[in-house]
Amino acid sequence: MKWKRNIYDADDAARSKRLKFTPEERAENAKKKAEVLGGKLEQAKQDLPKQRRPALKRTVDPETGKVKHSVYLAEEVKPRGKRSTAGRMVTASGRMANRQLHRKLRQVEQENVGTEAAHKTELVTERTVSSAVRHGHRYVKDTPYRKVEKLERKSTKATVEARYREAIRDTPELQEHTFKAQLQKRRLKRKYAKELRKAQQAAGGATVWERTKNAVTGAAQTAGDFIVQHQKGALCMAGILALMVCLLMSGLSSCSAMLEGVTGAITSTSYTAEDPDIRQAESDYTALEKQLERELGSIEQTHSGYDEYRYDVDTIGHDPNELIAYLTVKFGDFKPDEVQAALKDLFEQQYTVTLTPVSETRYKTVSHTNKDGTTSSSRVAYTYKILYVTVRNRSLGTVVRELLTEDEYKRYLVIFQQKGNRPDIFGDNIYANPSEGPKYEIPGEALSDPSFKALITEAEKYLGYPYVWGGSSPSTSFDCSGFVCWVYTASGVHNLPRTTATGIYNQCTVISKSEAKPGDLVFFTKTYDCDGPVSHIGIYVGNGMMIHAGSPIKYASIETSYWQEHFYAFGRL
Repeated sequence: MKWKRNIYDADDAARSKRLKFTPEERAENAKKKAEVLGGKLEQAKQDLPKQRRPALKRTVDPETGKVKHSVYLAEEVKPRGKRSTAGRMVTASGRMANRQLHRKLRQVEQENVGTEAAHKTELVTERTVSSAVRHGHRYVKDTPYRKVEKLERKSTKATVEARYREAIRDTPELQEHTFKAQLQKRRLKRKYAKELRKAQQAAGGATVWERTKNAVTGAAQTAGDFIVQHQKGALCMAGILALMVCLLMSGLSSCSAMLEGVTGAITSTSYTAEDPDIRQAESDYTALEKQLERELGSIEQTHSGYDEYRYDVDTIGHDPNELIAYLTVKFGDFKPDEVQAALKDLFEQQYTVTLTPVSETRYKTVSHTNKDGTTSSSRVAYTYKILYVTVRNRSLGTVVRELLTEDEYKRYLVIFQQKGNRPDIFGDNIYANPSEGPKYEIPGEALSDPSFKALITEAEKYLGYPYVWGGSSPSTSFDCSGFVCWVYTASGVHNLPRTTATGIYNQCTVISKSEAKPGDLVFFTKTYDCDGPVSHIGIYVGNGMMIHAGSPIKYASIETSYWQEHFYAFGRL
């Protein structure tokens, strides 16, 4: 055990006897603590697991001026919770082998009660051990990240304290032992904390201490001046604060009950599974949709022998928040392997594929050469084969409504509307994160075109309608391609049968941005995870604006960084 030194030793005798530090000493100690924690935080960040990824380096030869490119391995922090491809393959292989083994056991367990009981006991034990091992492994892997988070909290608190102590040291009014001084010090500390949060959001690689020092220096001077110049106002605020404290104390008993209610409400409207499991379930469902798209793309190879193929295909896709809200209601804290059967059941009920072969008798003119050398023609009948390919998307929301009880559906709606209190978990998916969009008025010169006027008049009827996967009429609302097909057809501008965004693109003539005019179409790619080149479509209305079925149907600027990143082409029917 390490003993503390005698507080009455030599040089420290005078200071130790008063058992009190001066404002200068407190400020110096707080600064040292903040610096030490800042150093520990930087070291913890250096100790985070790293990974190397191939990157392209561009160099210019100073003599020839030629650009050279070389590949090198760039080191970066490994994302939290990310697993290697090899690790995922090994895990998947193990689970597949385990399922095969249990399937064999189920085939014989009905013939022997003892075997059935032993198998069920084995399953429970295996799941318990597997869960414990999985959580233990995840806990060990997350230790460096948790350490960084803990040090960030401590460093933030220590930095605020250091700035606060410096302000007290430099402002004599704050060193008085009065209620007014205590009130001002609390206000000052909250102000420093706010300024620190702003400083941490600023760009740059400086340490927390360096970024904060400049941000709060002006705040300290302002706070000191305010105390000196507004003493009466400070006393008035002190009285108001005292009254508020009394009211707060009188209602303390009811606050605890209210807090319990709020906590329960938050829990009941939140996704209970962990983020990696939520994203994996969403990825598994998307994989089923991709497989359907691949099957549709190979129809002409798997069903050959037809003269013509006609497609009537709804948009393939879903709102991920609808999926996860449903899984949360049905399974709670689920794991991806536990919901595979439910995902397949949802998929089979959401999508219906119908192949209808039709044979028509058609006639063609055939020329004949007669014996006397003259030519004659005749009509000959032949069989013309057509395969009609129809895909219907009932929308995931419709399927979920049929699978849930009344009470379950009420909870599902709340979770879905709150997005499980994790609105950013699907941040890259524009259909999972709706926005109202900007207000926009069509210029008068654009409305001089009768076709565009009819088009936009029809389109604006549905502003504010929600985005619905597979929707193609006002009764169901719309998805992006359903909205465009309906507006063009219903306005009489162009007969555009229901098809996908890629299907519409294939009917267009690609034009440049300078050629685009109101009424043309604008196409985007990779706005969500899909195989086709075009994933989203809008109607261009001029001035860099479009009207489209976002979430909800709204106007949007195509000049934003998001739409510019996903821009594909302009097209004209």
